[in-house]
Amino acid sequence: MRRKRKDKRIKYSLFSFKRFIFAFCVVGFVVTVSFLLFLNPSWFSENVYIPVDTIKQRAISTFFNILFLCLSFAIIDSIRRRINFGKPLEKILEATREIINGNFKIRLEPIHRRGFRNELDVIMEDFNKMAEELDGNASFKNDFIADVSHEFKTPLSVIQNYATMIQEPGLDEKQRQEYAKILCDTSKNLSELVSNILKLNKLENQQIFPEKKPYNLSEQLCECMLVYEAQFEKKNIDIKLDLDEDLIIKADYDLLLHVWNNLFSNAIKFNREGGKIELTLEKQGRFAVVKVKDTGCGMTRETSEHIFEKFYQGDTSRSTQGNGLGLALVKRVIDITGGDIQVQSEVGTGTEFIVFLPMQ
Repeated sequence: MRRKRKDKRIKYSLFSFKRFIFAFCVVGFVVTVSFLLFLNPSWFSENVYIPVDTIKQRAISTFFNILFLCLSFAIIDSIRRRINFGKPLEKILEATREIINGNFKIRLEPIHRRGFRNELDVIMEDFNKMAEELDGNASFKNDFIADVSHEFKTPLSVIQNYATMIQEPGLDEKQRQEYAKILCDTSKNLSELVSNILKLNKLENQQIFPEKKPYNLSEQLCECMLVYEAQFEKKNIDIKLDLDEDLIIKADYDLLLHVWNNLFSNAIKFNREGGKIELTLEKQGRFAVVKVKDTGCGMTRETSEHIFEKFYQGDTSRSTQGNGLGLALVKRVIDITGGDIQVQSEVGTGTEFIVFLPMQ
C-alpha cells in the first residue's frame, strides 16, 4: 500500500505536539487547583479529624469550581474553533457554491502567512488553483466552440453551393467533374478537420496517455516518408535524407506518427513546384533532433510566433490549404512526449521545423 506523504506546504498542522503539551499543563493545573480547593494543606497534620459536613461542603464547592472552569475552557475553545475553523470553512463552502453556480472567478485568501500555513490554508490554495483551471477550461471551451463553428461554416457553405450547382440540368460534363472534385476535396478537408478536433480534444483532456516503448526512429521516419512518395513525384519535389542509422528512442510510436505526418504534409503542401525537402536526424546530447526543411512560401515572424495556436492562420497563402489544427496537434504531442519543437522561417525562402525528443 502506497504511503501518504505530508504536504510540504503545511507548516503549522491542526494537531500540534506543542499545543498538546500546553493543554496537558492547563488540565494539570486545573486538577491541581481543584484538589487544593478540596483539601486544605493544614489538614495534613497527624491525627487530624475532618468533619463529614466539611468534606461535603468542600466537595460541592470543588464540583462547582471544576464545572465553572470546564465551562470557561469550553467557551474559550468554542470561540477559538469558530475563529480558526468555522469562518474559514464557511468561506470555503460559500466559494464551492459559487463554483457550482458557474462563477469560476471566485478566489480565497489564505488565513496565515506562508511560513505558518496549516491544512485549511493549503485547501484554499488548491481551491484557487482548481478555480483557475476551471476558469481556463470554460474560456477555452467557449473559444473552441466559437472557432469550430466558424471553421465549419466555410466548407459546409462550399459543399452546399457546389451541390446545388452540380444539379443544374444544362451543366456540361467537364464542369460537373470539376464541381464534383471540389466537393470531394472539401468534404475530405472537413473530415480531416473533424478528425484533428477529436484528436486534439483527447490530448488536451488527457484521455490519451503515451505508451512509451523503445523503437528505431530513423526507420519510422523513412517509412512515414515513403507514404508521401506519390505526392513528392506529383509536385516534382527533390528529397534529401541525412539520418543517423539505428537511433533508438523511447516514446509512443503512434503519437509521433501524427507529428511526422503533419510536418511532411505541410512541407509538401506549402512547397513550390520543383522544390526541395531536407529531412535530417541526429543525436545531440540526450536528445534526438529531427529537422524538416522545405523551400516553400515561408512565414512572417508574427506567424511563426503563433503557428502552434489552434485555428491560427496568419498567412493567406497557408489559410487556403489548412485548418489551423495540424500544428497545434503536433505541439501537444511533443509536449506530452517531453520534447520541444521550434520553427525557423523566412517569407519566400522556406520553413524549417526542428523537433527535440528525449532518447530515454
